Amino acid sequence: MKKAKLHSIETMGLVDGPGIRTVFFLQGCPLRCQYCHNPDSQNFMGAQELSVEEVVEMASRYKEYYQATGGGVTFSGGEPLMQGAFLVEALRALKERGVSTCIDTSGYGQPQYYEEIFKHTDHILLDIKHTREEAHQTLTGRGMEGIKHFIHALQKFNGTITLRHVMVPGLTDQEAIMDEILTMVLPIQKNIDKIEILPYHKAGVEKYTQLNMPYTFESVPEMSHALAESFERTMNEKLSAIKKSHLQQSA
Repeated sequence: MKKAKLHSIETMGLVDGPGIRTVFFLQGCPLRCQYCHNPDSQNFMGAQELSVEEVVEMASRYKEYYQATGGGVTFSGGEPLMQGAFLVEALRALKERGVSTCIDTSGYGQPQYYEEIFKHTDHILLDIKHTREEAHQTLTGRGMEGIKHFIHALQKFNGTITLRHVMVPGLTDQEAIMDEILTMVLPIQKNIDKIEILPYHKAGVEKYTQLNMPYTFESVPEMSHALAESFERTMNEKLSAIKKSHLQQSA
């Protein structure tokens, strides 16, 4: 069986998908987001290995919590889609045992595994970084071809998608950017249950000092929670209107 490079495990996660979840943070990410709060998860060096058997064994310990809360197992990162072969095996094994599955992703991975991954995944947390090519390149170190391809592939996904966006003051706290996000995800809007705006924070800044890495967002202030919540309400209202309009058009 395949093994993954593991960063860490959270056994009673409450924010990485529905209900109580065991969250496996896999190591390695192709993006270099300027505000990344886990820069130590970006490369594959020095990570411990995780087997499918270990995933299943740990999930079995918490199955009562999953059943009571609608929870399950989430694979996060880093970027879990970078370890596609492992994900396919782990997700399939969990589904065979009746465990709900979730992936927390920015949409950059190994496309040859997407279709098989989708077959065994109930929920996807999709993080949209930016909507404009040049700004996306500056923010993440990558162009937008990866996220665009992933959204296209998601049209074959039958589960639920929660859309997430880290809102940064002066960078994406604009109504125009929010509208562009809604336009980006129009092909998958029927699967989106809600949109979450996550206010930019500096909780991981000390890791950059420990790793002797520069933190380029040092001068950027933290995002107002109240303003982020306001944007979130507006976006969800617009999403509901879009869904209603599409239903009326297809009736």
